[in-house]
Amino acid sequence: MTTADETAASADPALSGAHTTETEAEHSAKWRAFWVCVVVAAITILDLSKVNVALPSIEDALGATSTQLQLIVSGYVLTFGLVLVPAGRLGDQRSRKKLFLVGLTLFTLASVACALAPNATLLLVFRLLQGVAAGIQMPQVIGLIQQLFRGPERGRAFGLFGAMIGVATAFGPTLGGLMIAIGGADDGWRYIFWMNVPLGIIALILAWRILPATSKAGYERLSLDPVGIAIFGVTVLALMWPFLFTTGAPTDDPNRWWLLVLFVLSAAAFVAWERRYAAGGRAPLVPLQLFRISSFRNGTLLATVYFAAMPAMFLMTTLYLQLGLGLEPVFAGMVTIGFALTSAVSSWRGGILVERYGRSLVVVGLAILLVGLGLLMAAAILTPPELTPYVMAAALIVGGAGGGLVVSPNQTLTLHDISPVEGGLAGSVGQLGQRIGTAIGTAVALSLFYSTLYNERNNGESTVELYHHAYGTGMLATTLFFSIAMLIGVVDLGARKRRARALKV
Repeated sequence: MTTADETAASADPALSGAHTTETEAEHSAKWRAFWVCVVVAAITILDLSKVNVALPSIEDALGATSTQLQLIVSGYVLTFGLVLVPAGRLGDQRSRKKLFLVGLTLFTLASVACALAPNATLLLVFRLLQGVAAGIQMPQVIGLIQQLFRGPERGRAFGLFGAMIGVATAFGPTLGGLMIAIGGADDGWRYIFWMNVPLGIIALILAWRILPATSKAGYERLSLDPVGIAIFGVTVLALMWPFLFTTGAPTDDPNRWWLLVLFVLSAAAFVAWERRYAAGGRAPLVPLQLFRISSFRNGTLLATVYFAAMPAMFLMTTLYLQLGLGLEPVFAGMVTIGFALTSAVSSWRGGILVERYGRSLVVVGLAILLVGLGLLMAAAILTPPELTPYVMAAALIVGGAGGGLVVSPNQTLTLHDISPVEGGLAGSVGQLGQRIGTAIGTAVALSLFYSTLYNERNNGESTVELYHHAYGTGMLATTLFFSIAMLIGVVDLGARKRRARALKV
């Protein structure tokens, strides 16, 4: 930790980790602040999935091109990811509360603009601003939770955080489909954005009144590493762009993959610059020593791979139900409700149990999730079409029970050894890993899904059989990513046990 960090920590007992006697009023205020943060995070995550089901309506209402439709979804993810780390650093250095309010205000205004957008071009611009706003506010949520809670209580807090995020992720398609059903084909997509506005206004009022002040008087000057930010932006853009623009269609431009060469070069340049910047006694954008902490490194890697699989699994299932079985978007989305509910319960329990069982809890969760994934694929392929949605919903209940034991315990373990002073930055790096994982996993699954449709469409198979093959092929990617996450969890568990035995000796 730098001298400035130490000064900031000593100025704030919550940051320094000093043990203070907490009154009942302080305890209540802390949890009220937590719930404001978590609800805003859930609204942010909802916008990652609920807009997907509105794309056909947007295409019809605004005459949007396929490229514009793709950018309305992927552009949000891209700007979200680009802003995360600088915003996390800025929040740690200055004021998480102020950054939270700025991000939430911008998100609410951008939602109004999206709802009123007269054409696809302006909708795209406002959607990019929404992503920027999400990237500003999300690191502050993680940083505030890291700052407010200690020990087992932090595990419970992250358990509830994971529960809310799981519910938001799974309910997104259902909520989007419901808005389309209520508003109709022409205006339903606008309702998806309008619903953010009253929620955002209420959250702004509550956040302004309830969130604790977190200004860091110890920072005499702002140190944001502008060169590092520029190189970092190029690195993230070069990595995410080719995956975000992969649909599996023959019209995909293969030249986009050359950007991965730029990614390798810029990543090397970023590491070199950050080391040089830190050697000069300045605070780099990303302190590379964070990755020397095995709990943070392994937890971030596991979360990245996990989120490469999870959104792709939901997307493949929704596509199969809508395109293969002809379900309406709202009913296709409802199939995932069981996952949302069981993952919420197991996330909450996982947050309580993580202090006792540690990484083994995550490994058990992944094992249960893989069982649910197998049942989900079997339901799609082996059951009659009229029963398939119900059996898939049952399989997702099993998967949700495992998924909840992964996200919140892993979040707690990942930040366990990180100073609260760097909580926003560390959390933003983890969130960036999740966004990158989502981009890569979705691209791989979509490519396998649609390439199977294109290659086998003239084989004389029925629509259901054709989508059986496409779904099974696409889900191979999610199985692989979940299996890699399991491997990382097992390796990390083994390393922790070896370190524990060495300490006893």
